Amino acid sequence: MLFSVLLFHVFVAATAFAVPSSRERHAQRLARRAAGTHLSHPNQVISGPVAIPNGKNATQAIFSSNWAGAVLISDSVNTFTSVTGTFIVPIPREPSGESGFHSASAWVGIDGDTCQTAILQTGIDMSVDGDDISYDAWYEWFPDFAFDFTGIDIHLGDTITTTVVATSLTSGTATIINHSTDQEVSHTFSLQPPLCQENAEWIVEDFQEDGELVPLANWGTVTFTDASAGTPEGSFGPGPSGNIINMEQDGNVLTYVTVLDSTVIVAYTGP
Repeated sequence: MLFSVLLFHVFVAATAFAVPSSRERHAQRLARRAAGTHLSHPNQVISGPVAIPNGKNATQAIFSSNWAGAVLISDSVNTFTSVTGTFIVPIPREPSGESGFHSASAWVGIDGDTCQTAILQTGIDMSVDGDDISYDAWYEWFPDFAFDFTGIDIHLGDTITTTVVATSLTSGTATIINHSTDQEVSHTFSLQPPLCQENAEWIVEDFQEDGELVPLANWGTVTFTDASAGTPEGSFGPGPSGNIINMEQDGNVLTYVTVLDSTVIVAYTGP
């Protein structure tokens, strides 16, 4: 009997030791990111479902397996020189019936839709794993991986402004301002793969990690306000000419996107 009790305690102790804490899980995620595994990807356009539930976004919608939001498309290159948008950080949740690590990215960028050879972008990841919720601010010039900013903290309910500026086809800046904490970070790029500067976008993405789409978090709603794209002729909002992109995976439409003059509302409607 004594041996059985001791064996039970050893099993419980070993099991408890084997389950990583929320801090350990977050540290593991940071290690993966530092190793260069986080990668945004150009818009993966798909045909979309035959029927759209409840007639949602039945007109002017493009369907994508990894993007949801709005994109402005120019008929010529060298058009968009900057993109900006402000949003309040939402709380990510595990989709209904699922558990474990889930994530999504909210970002602004230049190119990646009709021009898929390069993307200048910046934004945040919002991740959930059980009771552990984390946020990471990052910058990226695709096809390179995303890199985390240091010196900025992101929390639920913070007001964030994300901005990218292309100073040439191969150089630019990515800037994130947290108005709630009065923090600002910026990164300068140079000698990068050339942009086309024909797309401007405000996106929530199911990004890739280790070559696969991460399990998608339920982000509730991300609302980009004061959204604008800069051109040599002036600044333009995403509406009314912006194309709506809805995310669809496994035959299910997961988002409902609304585009107004200077606002893009990206609502998660999946399970």
